[in-house]
Amino acid sequence: MENVVLHVADVHKSFAGLHALSDIDLSVREGETHAIIGPNGAGKSTLLNVCIGRLRPDSGHVVFNGENLTGKQPHQINQLGVVRVFQTPEIFPELSLLENVMIPVLAKRDGSFKLRWFRRFSGEKDVRSKAEGILEDLGLGSFVGSEAGSLSRGDKRRLELAMGLAQEPKLLLLDEPTAGMARHDTNATIDLLKRIKAQGMTKVIIEHDMHVVFSLADRISVLAGGRIICQGTPEEVKADPRVKEAYLGEEQV
Repeated sequence: MENVVLHVADVHKSFAGLHALSDIDLSVREGETHAIIGPNGAGKSTLLNVCIGRLRPDSGHVVFNGENLTGKQPHQINQLGVVRVFQTPEIFPELSLLENVMIPVLAKRDGSFKLRWFRRFSGEKDVRSKAEGILEDLGLGSFVGSEAGSLSRGDKRRLELAMGLAQEPKLLLLDEPTAGMARHDTNATIDLLKRIKAQGMTKVIIEHDMHVVFSLADRISVLAGGRIICQGTPEEVKADPRVKEAYLGEEQV
């Protein structure tokens, strides 16, 4: 049996009596790209927030590589190798692209963030070289010295992805990685994520763009009303009438 990296078991989460997640049970296998799709308000981002410790489930648990994540703080989960790239880029806008990527490289190496890093960036040749390589891989090599806040939205998304990859994640969680991108940038991001997949990295992707989903996903879980209504391969999901019904009024699958 294929190794399960992430297992979400019987998770429930409510807000003021509203069931945001009910009976959530899914498994993500090592090396696969697992997409989570569903109409607006289906509970997709809530599920990711439960996985990274930003929200604690009312019941159930999340297991990563055999370790129960429930009750752990987000930074503890991050140190275990679970990295999330957010829908709204979380970067250091006043720092250069190079400095933005060097920070998580140093955090991964030293286990914590230290303000003194800002005074010794120039002496960290190995870290600098690694950060430059990641930026080059993501098509940002010509902007290494630019201030991150000056980037376009699409390039800010790529920068945050670079910061995530710098942490050498065992599991990468991507919240709508192509949101707001032009089709050219979307296709470039698809190609990039395919290259990352070829390296064996396990990914969970939340995405509204079905072109992105069906270009990348090995397996798909469909959320509607806080419940998983369908799971399977892209072909199985496309053929499921429950999925088509859930998407009435939304983008058609």
